[in-house]
Amino acid sequence: MTDQTYYRKGFGLKDEIQGALTEDYHSALVDEVRARGYALTADDLTVRLAKEFGFCYGVDRAVEYAYETRTKFPARRIYLVGEIIHNPHVNAKLAAMGVVLLGRTAEGDFDLSAVTVDDVVILPAFGVTKADFDRLRAVGCVLVDTTCGSVLNVWKRVESYARDGFTALIHGKYTHEETKATASQVTKHPHGRYLVVRDMGEARLVCEFIERGEGGEALRERLRKAASPDFDPTRDLQQVGVANQTTMLSSESLAIAAEVRRAMVARYGEGEARERFRSFDTICSATQDRQDAVLRMLEWGVDVAVVIGGFNSSNTTHLAALCAERVPTYHVEDSAGIVPETRTIRHKPVGAHVAVEATDWLPASARVVGVTAGASTPNNKVGEVIERIFATRGIEVAEAVSR
Repeated sequence: MTDQTYYRKGFGLKDEIQGALTEDYHSALVDEVRARGYALTADDLTVRLAKEFGFCYGVDRAVEYAYETRTKFPARRIYLVGEIIHNPHVNAKLAAMGVVLLGRTAEGDFDLSAVTVDDVVILPAFGVTKADFDRLRAVGCVLVDTTCGSVLNVWKRVESYARDGFTALIHGKYTHEETKATASQVTKHPHGRYLVVRDMGEARLVCEFIERGEGGEALRERLRKAASPDFDPTRDLQQVGVANQTTMLSSESLAIAAEVRRAMVARYGEGEARERFRSFDTICSATQDRQDAVLRMLEWGVDVAVVIGGFNSSNTTHLAALCAERVPTYHVEDSAGIVPETRTIRHKPVGAHVAVEATDWLPASARVVGVTAGASTPNNKVGEVIERIFATRGIEVAEAVSR
């Protein structure tokens, strides 16, 4: 689209918004830790920072584009479909700038009732479903599309599956905005089908049916909320193309693809399986880089890990899961979760649905604290957490930096 109601490439206003971005998200402390080889030591405590963390290119672009939009359309009402990214601090900053976040109706659809042709609507980095996009186009308002390029690549892959008669098997969370948007791409074709599996356990249920052709009704009931409305295992699992939510654990996505291929070979033989199975690794490079970096950080040796990011951030929860396999790990949304005076931390344990409070989380025996952050976490939030980690030991960061 090239009309003046749809924008994807920015407005060329980066110089105008750079000051606000720096003020809202920059951290001199993070710059200092980087300059010291990603580690800062004071007294008997070292904070070690993963070498890849925080804002990725796609998030940077989405946030910049949202700030540019406010500058480009100063007199217009501006809406945002849901959250720009999964970070409460960033979304609060946009709200303070007058960007109104559109919520959902009781039926689960985004409430677009207030949007008029004279308004501007920002589409988030996760993208929106085809149905929501079509609804907004019908309104005729200005659309500013910040959908991440990595997400768009997955959409193209899933659409190609549907076009060629393959069911898209998506490794992801069926309630996540990105996966909803990805799954909706199959509706561009009359017979498009999808099925979302959250983990290897659910993938194996699918593989057992592919291999043996049994238990279709049980499978459909188990995964009915995560499948096309008229999904039929017998019909729709004969040709399968694997894709994934870009923020999932890469190792698990690859393992799921391998397991599905194995099931296809067991059912149809090697030759025919090549015609019935497709797979492409659609984990984004930034997600992979952050996962690799946190593993390297753990190899350097840490006693405790702190992972920073929204509790509803998929890529952040996967970083926490990687850390929790090795050391005690605390996933915090931001520095407010760490209270040095009481030596407490409010965190979300891996696999839990709600946050809890822990006391004496940083024992005297802990000498190295590993820190990383999800792709939606700005540097200033990382810096604030580092300050509070040191403060829990009674150490002023200013003193640490001066040494």
